[in-house]
Amino acid sequence: MSDKVIHAIYDDDDVLLKAVKEVREANHHIDEVYTPFPVHGLEKAMGIANTRIAITAFLYGITGLGFAVWMMNYMMIEDWPQNIGGKPSFSYAENMPAFVPIMFELTVFFAAHLMVITFYMRSKIGPFVKASNPDPRTTDDKFLMEVPVTGDAKELEAFLTKTGATETKIVDKH
Repeated sequence: MSDKVIHAIYDDDDVLLKAVKEVREANHHIDEVYTPFPVHGLEKAMGIANTRIAITAFLYGITGLGFAVWMMNYMMIEDWPQNIGGKPSFSYAENMPAFVPIMFELTVFFAAHLMVITFYMRSKIGPFVKASNPDPRTTDDKFLMEVPVTGDAKELEAFLTKTGATETKIVDKH
């Protein structure tokens, strides 16, 4: 594996999308693409598989629902049963309609907060993590494709320029 990569800068998202398809058709690997905004269809063009984030969201929601049921049963039925407004507090089933809003809120709370934590861990971002953006212009109006150098670097640079790159640069892999 090469320790050098080529940073190809593009000015337009449509040109970038077309270039990604051409680079993949030429059997070159694309390490990463940095864009200032989401580009529709880029993940499909790069061959990135769909995520399983919806499955984790469902599991986190079920965890929140289970926690809500356990918490309300313990607090309102077992530990400190109270007669509030004439409502019986002898069993969970009798009080369930009053507990529905709490179950809903804790389901959403667990799913949302655990999804954020999962996203940060999976993306290796978050507080105190140094950003790994190779070119600050990609946060403004440029698009950068990072391609590892395999074989002749000059030939690969010429190919990327032919795909519409406005500039290319060979750098050490970070």
